[in-house]
Amino acid sequence: MKFEHFALNVPNARAMAQWYVTELGMRMAVEKEGPPYVAFLADDGGRVIMELYTNTAAVMPDYHYMPATSFHVAFVSDDPRATQARLETAGAAALKDEVLPDGSVIVTMRDPWGVPIQFCRRRSSL
Repeated sequence: MKFEHFALNVPNARAMAQWYVTELGMRMAVEKEGPPYVAFLADDGGRVIMELYTNTAAVMPDYHYMPATSFHVAFVSDDPRATQARLETAGAAALKDEVLPDGSVIVTMRDPWGVPIQFCRRRSSL
């Protein structure tokens, strides 16, 4: 099987999609303007697709209360701590900065909508 996408129902998909494009360098792959708004965002390699949509008829998860250990979206970063500093000025909130036993650096934050996001610099590829 080939991975196609994962999806998040969020309160303001339009604003969140724009933030991910502007702040994280995601690319808008597909955008549907009519209700419910839908955006498919691709990573810089086009390998992973994240769908953001706002469907008020469905249960809206409260991402602010989801532990990052239960759910998070992770990105590769050459310098997770610099990414954290930059994103804090863009409305994200720091949660945790850790160095794993193998020397990998993992910075965990919440985006402005409460979704847990991680920035990883691994000592070796997964």
